[in-house]
Amino acid sequence: MAIEVYCSNCFTSNKMEAKKCSKCGTAFGRDKTYRVRVQVKGRRVSRVVDNLTIAREVEAALKGDLVRDEFEIAAHRVQELPTLDDVWAKYLPWCREHKRSWKDDEWNYNRHLKPRFGTKPLESISALDIERMKLELKKATNKNGKPFRAATIKHQIVLLRRLFNLAAKWRIHSGPNPVSSVELPKLDNMKTEYLSDDELDRLRSVLDAWPCRITASLVRFAMLTGLRRGELFRLEWTDLDFEHGLVTLRAPKGGKTQTIPISSEGIDLISRMTRLSEHVFPNMDGTPRKSIRDPWESIKRKAELPADFRFHGLRHSWASRMVSSGIDLAVVQGLMTHKHASTTERYAHLMPNALKRAAEASADIMRPKHGQVLKIMK
Repeated sequence: MAIEVYCSNCFTSNKMEAKKCSKCGTAFGRDKTYRVRVQVKGRRVSRVVDNLTIAREVEAALKGDLVRDEFEIAAHRVQELPTLDDVWAKYLPWCREHKRSWKDDEWNYNRHLKPRFGTKPLESISALDIERMKLELKKATNKNGKPFRAATIKHQIVLLRRLFNLAAKWRIHSGPNPVSSVELPKLDNMKTEYLSDDELDRLRSVLDAWPCRITASLVRFAMLTGLRRGELFRLEWTDLDFEHGLVTLRAPKGGKTQTIPISSEGIDLISRMTRLSEHVFPNMDGTPRKSIRDPWESIKRKAELPADFRFHGLRHSWASRMVSSGIDLAVVQGLMTHKHASTTERYAHLMPNALKRAAEASADIMRPKHGQVLKIMK
């Protein structure tokens, strides 16, 4: 029997008197994790716990169970010590069926969660371990040498929380969810990109002469409608109602299919396009489009747009002009298929001119007409 200091960084067991891990060199602080190993007549079992007192109690309990032949080792390993990899193995097939962004989850898990927690039993993953991951990612850099964004760090924590929640739902894990006591990084998602009149004119000029007409039409349609990139890529000819000026968005970000109106200019743009496949904006060979990154970067440079202006900025620019023109936020919310009004409210600061015009209009509305004044006087 033995109780050893367990390194949660490289999952190595060390002697009780060890000050640091013999494998990776991680220094052991006051909050140590312990591995309990018990062997009786060739039968072995181990547990990982966060407290030395509990470790000693577990050691005695396991020995007693083994001696009484009441401890089923195989069952214990499957039911009591599932690892995060075990949960992931069940989660990935489920994720492929229920999430369009399952590849993002797969990338995040393999890149960040698996190296840290993959082989670690769920019950031994603590809130402190997750806080350490947050700190490590804040100090680390991505493949481009830039610091990880707060959104990237948040994605890892949200995915880990989902895995624990599903482990509980699927009765794989009955312990607490350590992520529940971890604070998510605060994000500043209120960046609203906007193109000036001159920038829009330059962009239109570039699109007029762009050699790939499908790409040019895609960008121009995004400017006219404010649709998301994925919605444009998935758009099929059967989704368009030319007679009534409507477009059906299937499986948008909000998750529910919606039909929204588009301008006559947008309908006219689409009606003049050549049909290469069932998709409106496919690749030149007719296959569904997956990206517009390279042509967009070329178009952006040619139009001399800001280097950090994203394709998604066309959506922000469209919404900004709508609100600045006096269109009600609720109407803009409907056209942008925002699930929550709070998402649209980022454009509220653009409303002062519209509010001023409304205030002036209200004064005019409340002013009695000359004939009405005479009638009242009589």
